Amino acid sequence: MTFTPTFGSKRHQSLVLRSYILSRLLLLALTIVWRTLLTPYDTSAPLNPSCLSHHHDPPLILFPSVASAVERGVVWDSVYFLRIAHCGYEYELSYAFLPLLPLAISFLSRTVFAPLVPLIGYRAVLELSGSVINNLTFVFAAIYFYKLSVIILKDSDSALRASILFCFNPAAVFYSAIYSESLYALFSIGGIYHLVTGGNSIAVLLLALSTCARSNRVLNAGYFCFPTLH
Repeated sequence: MTFTPTFGSKRHQSLVLRSYILSRLLLLALTIVWRTLLTPYDTSAPLNPSCLSHHHDPPLILFPSVASAVERGVVWDSVYFLRIAHCGYEYELSYAFLPLLPLAISFLSRTVFAPLVPLIGYRAVLELSGSVINNLTFVFAAIYFYKLSVIILKDSDSALRASILFCFNPAAVFYSAIYSESLYALFSIGGIYHLVTGGNSIAVLLLALSTCARSNRVLNAGYFCFPTLH
């Protein structure tokens, strides 16, 4: 019997979207609660030396308290992604972080969110841009995940449950933080979806972009190499 994918009902896709929103709100609430109760282990947020290529005094901003609150989210690897978006690749260790996310952050901060720079400062705008990019791309990643699950599992109800678990998975924090996981998930899952539905050209483009987000995604070439070998 041949299974014809219908991509589930609009109700299922609406549930996936609501699950995504609920998971992000829950994550934000937990972040605020724990940052209020506990001192963060990582103290890299306030470290922000001037770029090596240009040194200047930071301009005055209208809402420094808001800027400080936003910048407290810049921790762990987020520091490197935002530093690259701001200053480019200054040190060899920065090469471990591929350019797709920093380029997207830099573009958004210099265009859509540029009017906010005098209000909260450029670094806070970079952090805001990264958060918006990652949260938006995770929405599309979850939708692709649902559609792909319908095809693979051949059951829209199971696909719905899998997608909800995807939104609430233990590593979900990395899909909202300034990490490359959201872009990687979008382009990898989207690429595989288009591959199994016959859109090879789009699949190649998306899987190639996933490699610009995380270097180990060069293994996605196997989706084309394996059938070629046969």
